[in-house]
Amino acid sequence: MLDCFEKEAFSRLLLLIGKEAVNKLNGCKILVFGLGGVGGFVVEALGRSAVGQIDLVDGDFFCESNLNRQILSTTKTIGKSKVLVAKERLKLINPKIKVNCFNFFYSKETQDDVSFKGYDYIIDAIDDLDAKLLIILKANLYKIDIISCMGTGFRLCSNGFEITDIFKTSYCPMARKMRIKLKKEGVKKLKVIYSKQKPEYLKSGLSDKKIVASAVFSPAIAGLKIAEYVVSQLLDKNINLINIKKS
Repeated sequence: MLDCFEKEAFSRLLLLIGKEAVNKLNGCKILVFGLGGVGGFVVEALGRSAVGQIDLVDGDFFCESNLNRQILSTTKTIGKSKVLVAKERLKLINPKIKVNCFNFFYSKETQDDVSFKGYDYIIDAIDDLDAKLLIILKANLYKIDIISCMGTGFRLCSNGFEITDIFKTSYCPMARKMRIKLKKEGVKKLKVIYSKQKPEYLKSGLSDKKIVASAVFSPAIAGLKIAEYVVSQLLDKNINLINIKKS
């Protein structure tokens, strides 16, 4: 239940979706993998949506090249742990929020260090395909809803982002690679966000695809759409909303 501070802090949200819905979000527990361009906007939006607990997994540190697109990145956070910066920011937004930090990259070696039990939703916002597959398989094992972000790099325009099943995607190179991996594991469905816009590799005259060209617009839109979708899914399980509809 919300205390006096939270009722005031989330008063505009209360007016929009009602007390029952806000209390529902306050009781939810979400696990987020990746705090880069997409993941940063995800946790920002969830933190401002009265979600009661957000646990964070990322072993990376901020650097100068993050400044153009990552909301958690500033000149003051360069060299700092992404999960710790994210936790501090979430606490500044809502001092009552619960945040657990896992300051490492998710992999075969670290997968047992993150328990998937008890979460209402899992958000995958990382780039490593093998780690993405591990997260997806673990979420399926524990029967936890998950949404996975596909590629947002090499796109200046934020148009074309869509939430759908991965086996209905097109144009996205990451989604294509993930479909192959999922088929080998027998996974038949996965909710993802992806862009129908074809990647623009040569706009800058550079041909090295190992360096992911990116602006703020696409990862920001993807992160906000993920947060919006997850909130709508959490609420639609028990509440019939007018303004937020299930996709």
